[in-house]
Amino acid sequence: MDPDDSPGYLLWRATLRWQRQITATLAPFSLTHVQFVLLASLWWLDREGVLPNQLTLAQHADTDVKMTSQVLRRLEDKGLLVRETDAADTRAKRLRITGRGRELAEAAITAVEAADTAFFSAAPDRDALLATLRPLAAPRD
Repeated sequence: MDPDDSPGYLLWRATLRWQRQITATLAPFSLTHVQFVLLASLWWLDREGVLPNQLTLAQHADTDVKMTSQVLRRLEDKGLLVRETDAADTRAKRLRITGRGRELAEAAITAVEAADTAFFSAAPDRDALLATLRPLAAPRD
């Protein structure tokens, strides 16, 4: 089989190129890709009126819970969010995005969306690409 006939190989190469583009896009914001994903997810949940705990955010972003906790600690150190002990469950940490975090998230989201538009413009049919990716990205039990 030719590598150019392997969906996994092509997805791997496309993913690596896309990740490099996103890394470069996020550099001016001093955010790693995973920091961006978690901050953007928190921003989105906040917009929806949800005050998530760390587990809820990890599930929303589909990230490892322990890694999420470590990354959130770093985002808290940067003043982008606050982790507060949940009054109903003292083992859990509720997350609140700060004003600074909200501003940074909105600017970074705009930049990432522009980078995505540029990157995926090479795909001949965006709707078909989305239709292909949605089931592959869907949560699985």
